[in-house]
Amino acid sequence: MDNYLLTPYFLDTSRPGLDDLAASSWQENRPVLNPGKQQERMITLYKPLAHFTAETLKHGNRPVSVAGDCCTTLGVLAGFQQANLTPTLIWFDAHGDFNTWETTPSGFLGGMPLAMAVGLGEQTMLTGLDMQPLSPAHVILTDARDLDPGERTLVAESGITHLPDITDLLNYPLPNGPLYIHFDTDIVDPAEVPAMNYPAPGGPSAETVRRVFQYLAKTGQVAAVSLSSWNPDLDENGRSRAICMDLLNELLN
Repeated sequence: MDNYLLTPYFLDTSRPGLDDLAASSWQENRPVLNPGKQQERMITLYKPLAHFTAETLKHGNRPVSVAGDCCTTLGVLAGFQQANLTPTLIWFDAHGDFNTWETTPSGFLGGMPLAMAVGLGEQTMLTGLDMQPLSPAHVILTDARDLDPGERTLVAESGITHLPDITDLLNYPLPNGPLYIHFDTDIVDPAEVPAMNYPAPGGPSAETVRRVFQYLAKTGQVAAVSLSSWNPDLDENGRSRAICMDLLNELLN
């Protein structure tokens, strides 16, 4: 059974436009975020997500995290550790999210979570979640067509697997054991799904993403899924929401 948790935030800022995604069966993650440093507030937000993930996995169900950014993946990974499970993380994203403070040209924390997850750069949130880094050997980054120069070097040297074409997954020898799929919706060509904060031209069509998701779903190994959403404030006609939620459902079938 799939158990959903909606975290309607972008980093530590509430994103009310995500609220109406939640069906009656979904849980919502709304802890009190006291004034303080951004990462301290995010740790407060991610601790309930980690608990939700761990408890869902322990009961033999599949956690599905829907949130406004990719940093929430740290909560899901912390939950896997609390459940004594080590997944292979397959990260679908137009970007690498693999910057550190030394490589980032923008200083944007949301461009760092995958590097954080494997123990590179900023580790404040991992420490706050009592989480150990995931081995780079357990990470597959796919597409990541928009990498900053220093980030590109870091990806190449890190030991993670980078598959620039998502269809390479159709022939990639996936390891045994649980898969954790992270779906940043900006992976889809912005010509089809335009309501993105950081659109990257090109990229796979929604139909191509659907085909890869169907393949992964058929493995029977998908143990958890997270979705980093479009920007609801930019989605004037609801098109981006409809396509992205349809793709999520394909992955969960």
